[in-house]
Amino acid sequence: MKKVKANPMFRYLMVLTICSAVGLQTWRTLFNNFAVETVGLAGNHIGIIQSAREIPGFLALLVVFILLFIKEYRISALSILTMGAGVAAAGLLPSYGGVILTTMVMSFGFHYYETTNQSLTLQYFSRETSPWVLGKLRSFSAAANIAVGVFIFLTAPFLSYAQLFPVIGLLLMTGATWALFQDPTQKDIPPQRKKMIFKKKYRLYYFLTFMAGARRQIFVAFAVFLLVKKFNFSVREITVLFVVNNIINYFASPLIGRAIIKYGERKVLSLEYFSLIFIFLAYAVVQQKLVMALLYIFDHLFFNFSIAIRTYFQKTGDPRDIAPSMAVGFTINHIAAVALPVVGGFLWMIDYRIPFIGGAFFSLISLLAVQKIPQYIKPKT
Repeated sequence: MKKVKANPMFRYLMVLTICSAVGLQTWRTLFNNFAVETVGLAGNHIGIIQSAREIPGFLALLVVFILLFIKEYRISALSILTMGAGVAAAGLLPSYGGVILTTMVMSFGFHYYETTNQSLTLQYFSRETSPWVLGKLRSFSAAANIAVGVFIFLTAPFLSYAQLFPVIGLLLMTGATWALFQDPTQKDIPPQRKKMIFKKKYRLYYFLTFMAGARRQIFVAFAVFLLVKKFNFSVREITVLFVVNNIINYFASPLIGRAIIKYGERKVLSLEYFSLIFIFLAYAVVQQKLVMALLYIFDHLFFNFSIAIRTYFQKTGDPRDIAPSMAVGFTINHIAAVALPVVGGFLWMIDYRIPFIGGAFFSLISLLAVQKIPQYIKPKT
């Protein structure tokens, strides 16, 4: 893997991925307590905000048109700059409208970076190394999350939300500024089609991406909210949970990438969805605080298996379709993501268990679908 690490694109994506992870982890760590303690929001408000947060992901297909004017690697840097601005402003607007606005700005940056990050990784690294690269980048994200968690744990008693958010936001903007002056590209990469790509032969990739978005949003929108609202986790307890979670993922993510290389996408994804069925059902019935924390850690660990969906596309798709297909895939992923948090928020008001039972059902459907992935995918000639 030494040759992979020497690739300028690997270093470029590493820096921006760390910035992205720092920004998102800060938002996720502080958001629920900020929303409950400072803004006074309820479950239905959280659902609407989480849906608004996913609108930029739904609009990720617009990256295809931005590529007509801006190079893809520069879109990555500009996305992190935008994300930093949203995070910096988050604590300064402690109202329902302010939270929605800053969440949208942060989310545009995050989702557009994730779209280009995935695309650049699949373009610049071979099918034999891309699972490891994707896993390694997630490992860097976990390390960054640990650093953020420690920082928030130590400073939360002394700094207000209006101070914590801007400090992290400015850090992201500094990293993005560095990236704007870099050029990690290579000339032997297949040129990408700069138009919408939607092909019948990619239908399994589209479906798995859609279902992954549906189940993921139940976790993102309601798992931590459940810990705060029902089990009274404090900011520092949530921070400790995130740190422990990311220590595990720091070591596990590269191993998951190696497992995809060794065992193939079908086996890895089957293990993920089989396990998630029981994890979501457990969310609905468990009443012990420690067990709920363990469920969150396992849930997040299995989410990393989803990189196999993208490596499956890399093995079966046209190399020229990677950038537009990642953009379309992100939009498909977020079709359910826009609607589910709102619907789930209102279902939560009836019974908090309903969204999690729905997550178990989505995992079962995904488990059946991944059986259509060939056990061995022949190399493209």
